[in-house]
Amino acid sequence: MKARDIPNIISTLRLLAVVPVIYLLVSGYYGWALVLFAVSGVSDGVDGYLAKRFHWQSRLGGLLDPIADKTLLVSCFLVLAVLDQLPLWLALAVVFRDLVILTGGITYHHLIEDVQPAPTRLSKLNTAVQIVLVVAVIANAGPFPLLGLLVDLLIWTCLATTVLSGVQYVLLWGSMAMRKGARKD
Repeated sequence: MKARDIPNIISTLRLLAVVPVIYLLVSGYYGWALVLFAVSGVSDGVDGYLAKRFHWQSRLGGLLDPIADKTLLVSCFLVLAVLDQLPLWLALAVVFRDLVILTGGITYHHLIEDVQPAPTRLSKLNTAVQIVLVVAVIANAGPFPLLGLLVDLLIWTCLATTVLSGVQYVLLWGSMAMRKGARKD
């Protein structure tokens, strides 16, 4: 193992943490699920910081990091919705947004040119809101009941950032496609 591999190892561990987090949620071990999810959430910032700080970015890391993030978040949203801890419509909005972005990226890649995944600031905010919401919902369901108003506020904030960042990507991909398409004509 080389030091430059540390961010990819952290992302891989976050991806592997999905199964135990889901198991803990389904089994009702909310305290442990909260700890493991929170550690996974913090690891997202740590691997990104290390990669940028020490110039350890790699193509693998550029793919692995968002896959680990999305797998963990989407899995938690779906499971928490099934457990009636989150509204199903919100979980579906999160899944739909990610599918739209993935489909747009794949389509752009195949029809126009290679895509270098680069999250927008709004998308980073959306991910942060999703992480905070999952932490709050797990805490509320388990060891640290919160005010329902706080969770409700986070739900609506999450919906807003999910929709807005999804629309932003559609507009971004669309404008890039029109510019590139116009150049080919």
